[in-house]
Amino acid sequence: MGSTPRRLLVGAVLLAGSTALGLVVAVSLFLNSSRTVVLVGHDTVVRPTLARDAVVETGPLLPDLRFRDVGPLGVRLTLGKTEVGSIEELVERYALIAGDPTAPIDKVQGVVLDMAVSAVLRGLGVGLLPVAVFLLLGRHRRGELFRGLGTRQGLLALALLLTLPLLVWQPWERDEATQKGQGSWQTLEELVGPGVALPEEARDIEVRTGLVTTQSKRLVLSAVDTYDKSKEFYSTAAEEAADLPERGLRTPEEGETVALLVSDRHDNIGMDRVARAIGDAAGASVVLDAGDDTSTGQPWEAFSLDSVHAAFEDWDRFGVAGNHDHGTFVSTYLADLGWTMLDGEVVDAPWGGTLLGVDDPRSSGLGNWRDETGLSFNEVGDRLADAACEAADDGERVSTMLVHDANLGDEALARGCVDLVVGGHTHVQSGPDPVEGEDGTGAADGSLGYSWTTGTTGGAAYAIALGSKPRRDAEVSLITYADGRPVGLQWVRLRTNGSWQVGEWEPVTPAPVTPDQ
Repeated sequence: MGSTPRRLLVGAVLLAGSTALGLVVAVSLFLNSSRTVVLVGHDTVVRPTLARDAVVETGPLLPDLRFRDVGPLGVRLTLGKTEVGSIEELVERYALIAGDPTAPIDKVQGVVLDMAVSAVLRGLGVGLLPVAVFLLLGRHRRGELFRGLGTRQGLLALALLLTLPLLVWQPWERDEATQKGQGSWQTLEELVGPGVALPEEARDIEVRTGLVTTQSKRLVLSAVDTYDKSKEFYSTAAEEAADLPERGLRTPEEGETVALLVSDRHDNIGMDRVARAIGDAAGASVVLDAGDDTSTGQPWEAFSLDSVHAAFEDWDRFGVAGNHDHGTFVSTYLADLGWTMLDGEVVDAPWGGTLLGVDDPRSSGLGNWRDETGLSFNEVGDRLADAACEAADDGERVSTMLVHDANLGDEALARGCVDLVVGGHTHVQSGPDPVEGEDGTGAADGSLGYSWTTGTTGGAAYAIALGSKPRRDAEVSLITYADGRPVGLQWVRLRTNGSWQVGEWEPVTPAPVTPDQ
């Protein structure tokens, strides 16, 4: 019994030492770690700091920015490679993203949290190492080891062991003096001087003045102007959307589900909060994304995907890639964020019916047929029709086919195997267009379906939508479902002057499903 207190004391000391070692290692790893992500269109290196400030290092041509007291920890963001046509275009992009910074802020917070968890796990592993060694040695070998510390060889080994952390730390290393280090911080309000009206939330942003030239000041002023106009336009629109039911926007009746259809956003993140506000006003709980979220499908456009995800994170989310979403980046990125990206397989839908779709073949994403190269638009349409008709034969008639270009669903409609085909692509709304099955018997045997094309949600002219307001009228559509099938369609349009147009709610009556369907 006499040895029990001693064992408890040794165990407590070992546990305390292990915990302290783990914490020191975890904190050190965390503060010296970095992670490269795509942020605001750049390959961006994220590094945590203890300064409680967020510092954005923009590179050699633009001034660095600092946001004070962002939280218990700070972060340094070093912007790297991006795709841009000019410095002016880059600054305008920054201003538009700043107009709704929720998505990039959430992304940075998530990255820092992930780095902290990783550092804690690694610190825990290092902290447990002495415990493992202590147990592996056993009482006899531990006794020999401690008795050996009194020898000359033991003292030398202890000295080397204590020197090891110093060799790893190398506190004598010093960074060279740089131009960045010579700069001082000045608030944006002080930088631009009197006579320039700044948004309230932008006045305390700090700029590293040592790197600011006259041209840089002009760019900053241009960015402030773009930010101000963009935030005012889209914020006002989002607020006004709550009143759209008074303008004729239909809200669901008991037992109905409403889905919001967006398409051709083309990087216009300003419209995301407007689209969400329209959906909220209409009682929607599902978002269907018909593609062309980007203009090129490149990783630098991840800011657009982060934005649409942040806007609808708490909804059921389904999507396909459009012809401008070249390659597989867009579909893969959204799938990793939790979106259901349709790939040619029939899936259950939140409204109780089924949903089918596939990436536009012109985007090099062909769902389950990606291994087959060279499929034409019509061939992909035939494959979709086959899948829809097979589901109908199995008693699971497809209530909605989501595609980028509604023409991709023509064959499925012609065969009478789908209730509704929805898409975008043309940037102009059309429909609902009823289509009877190829046998011409129409509703009697369940072969009647509809086609609907929504306008550009980003207000895009061609593939370009970035701007302080839409370049053309921006539009979303709303689909009402009852008993698992579509029963009505309605479009809502935000005009370039900020006014609203609300289309009539168009009832659709797909033919009743016969027992063999």
